[in-house]
Amino acid sequence: MEKKEKLNRIFLMLLSLFVVMLGYGILLPTLPYYTERLALKANLDTDLINFHVGLLTSIYPLFQLIFVVVWGKLSDRYGRKPIIIIGLLGFVVMQLLTGLATSLTMLYIARIFGGVFTSSVIPVSNAYLSDITSKKRRTKIMAWSGVAVSSGVIFGPVIGGFLSQTNLHLEYAIGQLHLDRFSVPFLFAALLGFIVFLVVLKRLKNTTRVSKFTTQKIKFSITLSKYFVALLLLSFVMQFVVTLFETVFSIYGKDELAFNSSQVGIGFMLCGLVMAVLQPIFASYGEKLLSTKKQIALGLIISGIALIIFPFFTNELIVYSLIVIFAAGGAMITPNLLSAVSLISKENTGRNISIQSSTNSIGQILGPVLGTWLVAGGFYYPFIIAGSIVLGALGILVFLKPTNKHEEDLTHTSVMKN
Repeated sequence: MEKKEKLNRIFLMLLSLFVVMLGYGILLPTLPYYTERLALKANLDTDLINFHVGLLTSIYPLFQLIFVVVWGKLSDRYGRKPIIIIGLLGFVVMQLLTGLATSLTMLYIARIFGGVFTSSVIPVSNAYLSDITSKKRRTKIMAWSGVAVSSGVIFGPVIGGFLSQTNLHLEYAIGQLHLDRFSVPFLFAALLGFIVFLVVLKRLKNTTRVSKFTTQKIKFSITLSKYFVALLLLSFVMQFVVTLFETVFSIYGKDELAFNSSQVGIGFMLCGLVMAVLQPIFASYGEKLLSTKKQIALGLIISGIALIIFPFFTNELIVYSLIVIFAAGGAMITPNLLSAVSLISKENTGRNISIQSSTNSIGQILGPVLGTWLVAGGFYYPFIIAGSIVLGALGILVFLKPTNKHEEDLTHTSVMKN
């Protein structure tokens, strides 16, 4: 494969990851306010608003969990491209449903629909990147995948906050659908997603299918690997804590710090910006200073301490600084975990990354539920408990010892076809 062709394919995958996370980022800081508006419109008990915030956050990864391994197996059998296309089209529909929602029920439907279909884009795009990347460059390309994801979280809150305040004097009702200025950011995300869908449909080449026999043969050995289980546990912990933090911070900023949606959005933007900048730096130069295992350990320590001390400060500048420190710790962990999983097996890369994504989804389901439940007892609890869990995850590193099989050079050249 020519270098230019390879770079074009990498760009398309990163663009797909970016647009999906942009849609996620648009909703992040506005969800508590959006939920409150719809709940009050339906005359629901105000005490249940935070419960709905947690449930709406959790239901998305719940359906990702249910469907992500299915998409991964299908991508191993039929190639990555058709699965990514389906996911992008589902993303467009989700954004339209969200932007036109007039009730919590419709918002739940949009989140469920999005969970089902967008669960294919991130893991399968990462599998595609793994297909066309050598082992030597795997960590670096997975870091750039993290940059694309983080960039969506950077720009999403900013775009959502700006466009939701842009009064285009739109006020239309079509049956149960309603169009007004609050619809604008989601319609923008839908339009952008549709453009990316068309580009990927036309320009991206599919990957080679893997035989069913080979896939089944390798599945058994990987499932029993302690090394793989350790990677999955670490992935679970990080996603659990990150999603708990995102959910609780949006409520914490609104109710405790008296932040508006723009100030909450700045917090998420800083988190995504730090992740986007530092992930490729750690991936490119981190191993020259520290081994992968030591990078993960240091990242856990930094993130854990930042979370534990987070609720003891209310100054806006200090709050943002602690978010930056927390994100920096995460930037040391995420690309290393994703790269390690992608290197386990060349034949089942899509399925393995999908299993990791499923593990992430479990964390994303439980994090908001536990976080909103702990908020009832006080804002100190969710942050301190989450930080303690991160520090406790250091014990998992004892099992992060790859066998000879995992240390083999799995570098390979992927055969591409139209």
